Amino acid sequence: MNGTINQKKGTPTVFKSGELPADQALIIAEDLEKTGRTKQIMFTDQFDSSWTIKELKSYLKGIETEPHNIAVYFDGGFDWETKLAGLGCVLYYNQNGKSYRLRKNATTTHLSSNNEAEYAALHLCLQELEMLGAHHLPIEIMGDSRVVINHLSEEWPVIEEELYSWSNKIEEKMESLGFQPRYELISRKKNSEADRLATQALTGVEITATIERT
Repeated sequence: MNGTINQKKGTPTVFKSGELPADQALIIAEDLEKTGRTKQIMFTDQFDSSWTIKELKSYLKGIETEPHNIAVYFDGGFDWETKLAGLGCVLYYNQNGKSYRLRKNATTTHLSSNNEAEYAALHLCLQELEMLGAHHLPIEIMGDSRVVINHLSEEWPVIEEELYSWSNKIEEKMESLGFQPRYELISRKKNSEADRLATQALTGVEITATIERT
């Protein structure tokens, strides 16, 4: 979030920073208010919506008991000999003042390529978020599939029929859950957790685990 401060004396001042989580932006704003030198503080989010401190507090209170600050990592693998796809999903999120990491993998058939497996892995992540009760939030989606990330961020057109179908399926799921996704292409090294889960799925190792992060 970026902030605009209307000073008691002088002209409005705009402060810009790297994007901050809403709770951190609120702490900074409250510290500025304590100086007694600000009249009004407004925040702007990545969708150009404006928030007052009161509105931001209300928003944070409303989502406290629900999963929020969500980061999604996905990866898919495809075995050409067995025609089996391995899906890896890692979710980081906050809930009730605590931080969690969920890891999940799965296998599936009836896919025909690694790109389809990548899409299926992201769809698995969305299903897990739905089961957690997450909805109507901005979410960060990270993967090392240049095809999936560039398709969904509309950097590349979707030409293949089967991938077009998957792209629509993902976008419909995003819309039904009220997510505002932001996509980021990352290296395979940074996506190692999801990659390992997808590989383990292909070797028959099933994993479903949620831990609290300290």
